Amino acid sequence: MFNTLVLGGTGFLGRDVCEKLVERSGGAEGPITVPTRHPMRERDLLALPTVEVDLADLYDDAQLVHLVAGRDAVINLVGILHGSEADFQRVHVDLPSRIARACVATGVRRIVHVSALGASADAPSNYLRSKAAGEAAMRAAGGSALDLTILRPSVMFGEHDRFINSFAKLQRIFPVIPLASANARFQPVWVEDVAQALVRSLDERWTIGQTIECTGPAIYTLKQLVQLAGHWSGHERWVVGLPDALCTLQALMLELLPGEPLMSRDNLASMKVPNVASGLLPGLERFGIEPTAIDTVMPRVLGHRTWPERLEPIRSEAHRI
Repeated sequence: MFNTLVLGGTGFLGRDVCEKLVERSGGAEGPITVPTRHPMRERDLLALPTVEVDLADLYDDAQLVHLVAGRDAVINLVGILHGSEADFQRVHVDLPSRIARACVATGVRRIVHVSALGASADAPSNYLRSKAAGEAAMRAAGGSALDLTILRPSVMFGEHDRFINSFAKLQRIFPVIPLASANARFQPVWVEDVAQALVRSLDERWTIGQTIECTGPAIYTLKQLVQLAGHWSGHERWVVGLPDALCTLQALMLELLPGEPLMSRDNLASMKVPNVASGLLPGLERFGIEPTAIDTVMPRVLGHRTWPERLEPIRSEAHRI
């Protein structure tokens, strides 16, 4: 039986990865362990056959070594979009290095690590620089003792994403959407395609030592994606691109709001790098995966509204909202 540890398995991508791992074996897979600090919250994962949700702290070296020991493969999906430079260092650089060292110490060779499209040591944002540093740290800590595959996905879309869904929600509330970096370019990829590629990497030896770019079939500007989110959700609004000075101000204001921000100044810096495939690395097609277009998934997702929400366009036309 294949025994897999999925770090970050409770997140957006992680849930699909766990489902694909179960599908891979027809439910006869060995244990798929997902560590978390809040196991009772993960009812969806607990419903999957062979998935075990364990209470653990990944930032405790002893617990990490215990988690890794005896695994056939370790999948690292842990990442953050917002935080200080120290936060990015801890999550994107120090943790991958510690995971690699734990694997070497326990004799586990196979690791699949998820980074980010555009990761580079000279990128303009802490996020992208830390992702590149994490790749380098994992290679350095593991060396020839590890069979490492790195996936670099573009921004991912799907039923529970915090990107397209967030912009759709905003357009339910506001009549105008002022938008920073409106011309930033993205090649959005379906989360299920990324999960499928990741799981196939475990079986396909050619992926060892490779960095693989995961992108969708089409390139959009941020403004186009926001407009599509409004159209698909039935709340088309006027989307206004902001000049550079106001972009920074908007990002700063969003950072100050409670909860996880929709955008930060570091996100703004990341969008200076086109989030599109370089064409220099293998892509989803190498797995035989035909990338799924966003307009075949998100209209169905965003159009699935409750009955009161379906009435909103009618109320709007009648000037009742």
